[in-house]
This record gives sequence, structure tokens and C-alpha cells, in this order.
Amino acid sequence: MPAPIPVPRTDSEEPFALQSLSPTMLSYLETISSGKRRLSPSQLAELGRPLHDNKFLKYMSSSDSNASDPTPPIDLSHPISNYFVNSSHNTYLTGNQLYSQSSTDAYKNVLVRGCRCIEIDVWDGESKSSSDVGESISSKEKRDRFRPHVSEALTSHGPFKHFHREKNSTATTACETEGPGESLDMPARWTSSSTATRAEPRVLHGHTLTKEVPFRDVCQAIREAAFLKSDLPVIVSLEVHAGAEQQEIMVEIMKSVWTGFLIPLPIPDCTTLPSPDSLRRKILVKVKYTDPKKAVAKRQPGKHVVSSDPGSKSRGGSSSSASENEELDIADDTQKKKKKASIVPSLSALGIYTQAYHFKSLTAPEATLPTHVFSLSEKKLMEVHASSGPTLFSHNRNYLMRAFPSGMRIRSDNLDPSVFWRKGVQMVALNWQRWDEGMMLNEGMFSGSSGYVLKPKGYLGKPTSSAIPRITRESQAEAITHKTLTLTIEIFAAQSIPLPLGDTRLSGFHPYVKCELHVEKPAERTGEPIECGGKAKEGEYKWRSRTMKGTEVDFGVEKVEFKEIPGVVEELSFLRFKIQDDEIGKDDLAAWACIRLDRLRDGYRFVHFLDGAGFESKGVLLVGIQKTLT
Repeated sequence: MPAPIPVPRTDSEEPFALQSLSPTMLSYLETISSGKRRLSPSQLAELGRPLHDNKFLKYMSSSDSNASDPTPPIDLSHPISNYFVNSSHNTYLTGNQLYSQSSTDAYKNVLVRGCRCIEIDVWDGESKSSSDVGESISSKEKRDRFRPHVSEALTSHGPFKHFHREKNSTATTACETEGPGESLDMPARWTSSSTATRAEPRVLHGHTLTKEVPFRDVCQAIREAAFLKSDLPVIVSLEVHAGAEQQEIMVEIMKSVWTGFLIPLPIPDCTTLPSPDSLRRKILVKVKYTDPKKAVAKRQPGKHVVSSDPGSKSRGGSSSSASENEELDIADDTQKKKKKASIVPSLSALGIYTQAYHFKSLTAPEATLPTHVFSLSEKKLMEVHASSGPTLFSHNRNYLMRAFPSGMRIRSDNLDPSVFWRKGVQMVALNWQRWDEGMMLNEGMFSGSSGYVLKPKGYLGKPTSSAIPRITRESQAEAITHKTLTLTIEIFAAQSIPLPLGDTRLSGFHPYVKCELHVEKPAERTGEPIECGGKAKEGEYKWRSRTMKGTEVDFGVEKVEFKEIPGVVEELSFLRFKIQDDEIGKDDLAAWACIRLDRLRDGYRFVHFLDGAGFESKGVLLVGIQKTLT
């Protein structure tokens, strides 16, 4: 091991101080600064001249040496359809889709991590007299019967733990330091004059053994955490399975708990969507649109309205639009035949800029209403891509769309969000319970943002003199310039690599580095079926290093080369680094980083890693990057 290089001490509050660099790392930096390795022009411009050891070492120990460029200020004046929105699927769940717990903390967790679109599945509640009895033995036995088949690691080590580490500091402090007029004291629970045991709506995943949580508690949790880390608008996607009476209670609860955060009523007819900047500290309710006139007609004497019999309170249904529903259904045949509840006018009226419509086609009349939102499953979106790719892309320039994972993803794994972003889909809802490929790419897209990222120029809606923008057949291949990429990365050394979750034996740790490049596939541009149908997987272009030993590693200058890769859009392409433990069987994840290609800096840089639970670690990798786009 080479001897440490003497370096001046500093009071800098940068990510790591000079004296914390390992001898191996310092030896490589000395070689670079001595001129034996040439610096890139961009890095020389950052450093200025003359260059000397101490100056270069100080630079490399500062945030300027990060391989990822800081996120620039985002123009928030465009309509909200011109942004990608950080989005969550089945937000209430803390683990798998089958029997995990529902929790209000899950909402606080994703909101303080930058999520701006959350989901609530709402069902009829039960009166206090029955719900307070507790879980029946038979239900517990059913839940326990499923437990051996799904790993508990989904809940014990997933991203859900992030909130528990911070909620007693960050979130609580923010609540306690609200200024005058911004108190977060919750309104008192409303009780009927006739009974104190009124049934209130509940939140759960239908047709499963997941545990429920009160709708009121969810609304309160959203109020507490919605604007702690960002004041940009939060979109609440409601999937309503409750009957008419319970829907009215939902409206009452939301108006009471979210006082001051909802869009004031009434508003003039909307011809264009507002900007995120104009909706700061607002909660937008996404709910199915009901025509008030037709709803009144249906409620005339002799007309059948939504059933509110006890059977409607049983668990069932799905978390997204009925036509695209793929959620797990283990209910009996009678429950399957029950018709989904119609939305009452008072609840529908809360969906002002985000009115959900059942998707029929991209040429249906509602497809040109400025405030409509279509929610499609990953499978349905791939079908629409294959049949109407250019029309889909054109629609998403001006109108909102939401994509969600298949209901068969029982382990809460994810789709590949980049495929759907490249189709212009604004809200790609992911399961935040685990750090898989999908969530890593999501971090690469939204890291350093406030939950809204402006689309690339060719993806923006085009201003028009018409009140209704025209849907064209211009495809994503024609709308934006695609380039050819050559990327070379030299891998020098790593230090302070975190061990995989649950591992404590340093002697048994054998790390290797994987680099994966996620770029647009040709089929995405041509409208042909996309391989794997948008499912998250390893990047098409990948490389791995030799297996080493320990947490302080000298890779001896290994080289990664991705040559002349066509069809690249920098803003929608990602470079992913993973450090895994070379073991018999599955190699556990130790650390990872994901960088959007347009933010990847040339020169000698440090890649800063997150650990297996998504927390910032002290782990860094020294690399040399050369990126060429033609």
C-alpha cells in the first residue's frame, strides 16, 4: 500500500475532507495532478491555471468532483403536462402487494423523498362497533399462510425504512417550526349527531390480505408531509371503490383536513393546464369525472344508484382504471360480479385539473379535453404503443397520462420507467417499497429536483391558436434529435464501500463493479413491440469488473467502453453503477448510483454511492470519464 500524501487540512464542509481519502485514492490523484494523466478540457477549465497538487486535491475533495452535475434550476412556468412527475403506486403499502401492512407513514416517507403523485385506494368503512373488535383469527391464519412465499426483506430493508430514520428529526422539526397561520393542527374528527360510531372510508389493497388504514388518517398524513421538502403541487390519485354515502364522507374529510390546499371552487372553464409554479402548496385530486347533469338524472326516483349494502364493504377491486386492471383477484365469484361504484358529483367536482376518464382510444372525444387524465397499465400502454405510437406520443405532449405496474407484480417490483418517459408519459407510478432497476432509474431522473422535471424540448407541447391542441402523428423519432454515443470510463479505485444489507463480515466481502447503460431501443422509435414489454431489466449495454476483496479496493485501471451507440437522447438515457458481492447464488447489492446522461461530467470524478437501502453512504469510486455525442 503506498504511503499517504501529505495534504493540507481544511475546514471545508464538502462531502469528504482531504484527510479522509485513502492512500490508494491519493496515489492515483497524485499521478493525475503530476501530469502523467491528461485532464479533460472541461476539467482544466474548472480548475484554472496554474495547477498544483494541493489545488487539485482540494478540488477533488469538493462537490465539484462529483460525476453527476448539480441539477440546474428548472423553469416551472410551463403547463404541468410538460413535466415528468415523481410518482408512486399503491403508496399506502409498506411491502409486497399481497399481505403487507398499510401505513400512513408510507405517505410521509415518499413525500419527504420528493414524490409528487401518490395513490389512495378507498373502500367502504365499517362502524366502530365492528372494526374495533380486531382482526379475526381466520384472517390472521390466511395472512400467515402466505408469509412463507414472500421475503420479509421487502419490508425490513426496502425504501420504506427511509422515513423511519428521519421522521423524528426532519419531518417533526419542519412541522414544529411552521410559522403563524401555517399550523398543522388537525381538525377535530367529525361525528354524526345521531351516532358516534359512523363508518368512515378505509384504505387498502382490494382482493388481498393487506391490512387497512383509515382514509382520514391518510389525509392527515398527507397534510403533514406534503410540502416539507417541496412546495410544488401534490397530485392525489383516488381509486374509489366506496359507495355513494361513503364518497360524501370522503369529500367532507378532504375539505376539512386539506383546508387551504385544495383548488378553490368554482373556476372558469379550463382551456389550458396551469403551471406547477402557479399551483404551489396545492393538492390536486385526480378522480373519475362524472357529468353532473347525468348524475342528477340517475338519482331521480325509480333510478338505481350505487349499492351501499353490507356486501359492498367487502375487500375487492383494484388500484387503477377498470379496463386496464390487472390487480390480483382472489375474491369469490359474487364479489367479482359487483359493479364498481359510480362517482358522486361532489367528489367528481374536486377533480379540477386532473379529471380521470376511462380509456377507450386516443381518438375519443375526451382525449382532447384539457383536464383529462388517462391511467393505463404497463401492458395496455405497450399495446397502444404498438397500434398508435405516434398518436400516443403526440397526445402526451399536451395532455396528462399515468402509467402503473402490472397487478401481477406481487413482490412490488417495477416496470422500466424510462420506456414510458420516452413515450411522453408524465406520471410513471412505481412501487417505492424496494430499490430495483425501476426505482434506481427513477432516482436518476428526479435526484436533486423538487419532484417535477421539464421534458426535453422535442417533448414539449406546441403552442397553438386553437383552444384545443391538435393531436398529430409526429413520433418521438421525429420530434427530437437522436445522437450517437461513445462512452469510455476508467475504473481506478473505491473506498468505504458499504456492505450489503444484513452483512457484517468484512472478510467475506468480494465486491465487483457493474456499469449498465440504459438507452432507447430501436423498437421504441419504430412502433414495433418492445422487448420485455417495458419490464425493468439490466441495461442493454453492460460491463463488469474483476472481483476484488474488502471495502477499500484498487481496481488497477480497468476500462469500460461503449462504442458508437445509436439513437441516444441524453435527457432520457441513464448510466447505472452497481457494486455487488460475488457469492454463490444471487450476488447481493452493496451500493449503487444512477446518473442521467446529460448530467454525466467528463474528466476524473468521484461516483458517490447510495447503500442497499437507498441512503447516502461514504462509498466513492474514482473514475475517468470521456463522453462523445455526435
